[in-house]
Amino acid sequence: MASPVVTGYYRYTDIFFEWHQALPNPEDRSPLKALLAQDALVHPDHPLRREGVEGAELYLGTLQNFESRLLLSSAQVEYMRYWLHSMQLTKNPIPLPYSDCLLTESSLRHVSPVHFKTREELRTALKQVEKNNKRLKGVDPTLNARRDIFERVRSHWAQKQGTWCALDFEAWDRDHTLITEFGWSTVRWDSESKIEEQGHLTVKEHRYYTNTFVQDNREHFAFGTSEEVNKATFKRRIQALIESLKSSGPLFLIFHDNNQDIKYLKSKDVDVQLPNLVFLLPDVLSKDGTFVVDTSDLFAALEGDSGNNRRSLERVCRHLQIPSSYLHNAGNDAHYTMLALVSMASGEHIDIQREKRWPNRTLHAGTPSAPQTGAGVKVNFDEWEEDEDFSDQEGVCGPIVDLSQFNSGNDEEVDARAG
Repeated sequence: MASPVVTGYYRYTDIFFEWHQALPNPEDRSPLKALLAQDALVHPDHPLRREGVEGAELYLGTLQNFESRLLLSSAQVEYMRYWLHSMQLTKNPIPLPYSDCLLTESSLRHVSPVHFKTREELRTALKQVEKNNKRLKGVDPTLNARRDIFERVRSHWAQKQGTWCALDFEAWDRDHTLITEFGWSTVRWDSESKIEEQGHLTVKEHRYYTNTFVQDNREHFAFGTSEEVNKATFKRRIQALIESLKSSGPLFLIFHDNNQDIKYLKSKDVDVQLPNLVFLLPDVLSKDGTFVVDTSDLFAALEGDSGNNRRSLERVCRHLQIPSSYLHNAGNDAHYTMLALVSMASGEHIDIQREKRWPNRTLHAGTPSAPQTGAGVKVNFDEWEEDEDFSDQEGVCGPIVDLSQFNSGNDEEVDARAG
């Protein structure tokens, strides 16, 4: 009986450093080593280069202990050994690496493709993975849980399945049980075509309940036309929307800090039936089900925060460089929540994405460049990035520069550093 074919992934470092050394025929070592050279891997003519993919494709996997590894798939390893033989660079197909080196699906939490255009990008990624693994040892389990959710969301989004719907309610700020608005923003796919819809409802009976402590922007829906409806229609429309979305496969309900909005969905004024609402995303999607995705948790994972202080939607949009206006309009908030979700879910692996968004920002000023074990991966934002009072001038002037730190005797250097 033929043995079953086992597929999985090999650690890039095992393949790069060890595989050629373990070959029994010394004449086979040089061709394999040349094929695995970093300059060769990123070259457009490398046999592993896939059509339509810019750069060398490897994989970034997360082990069960939450450490990351740069990987090559078993299919890539198989292809290289047969390519070397077909090019007559080896007399016979070289042996596979030891089976103990193979990481099967059960060994990994997540795997996603990553691409490198240059040798420098590949080397930087290897160093960054090693640094992050050291910094994540012993961190708060909450952060590891959030990072796990982040990668699951990325994986499910990439499959282009189901419907993703961002929801938001607004209530009168003097009585939070009195709902005044509802907004939604959806994304689904028809084959490869992305279909987007937005909407905004206001409650006719609550028209004159205007906010005192929070901005009242119900008249400023920016992504369509608002509809004013009575309370009965408001309830019926929301129920019909959710039932319609649930009927077309798995439904991802997206919130920014979900606690209050889920209470509104289940309240007597809305009364949406959500008996099997799932807060933990599965590894593999089923054909149905309703799942909660929270962009405040996703952003906390991305910036490396394990605390309980959730970022506001306005601040998340600012850090993700998503222009926003007229927040506290339910329709606008739902749409900006969707844009935040798309920005993070369609990006690269969490650590690569964080480093590209905020390069070299995980080290506190004055600390050595070598990361300490368990130091965490929290992004250190400057005060001008955090303070809402800077928002109007941020894109015009940037942060205030303290010129006293520079050598006053070198005006050209001062001008260059101040920008």
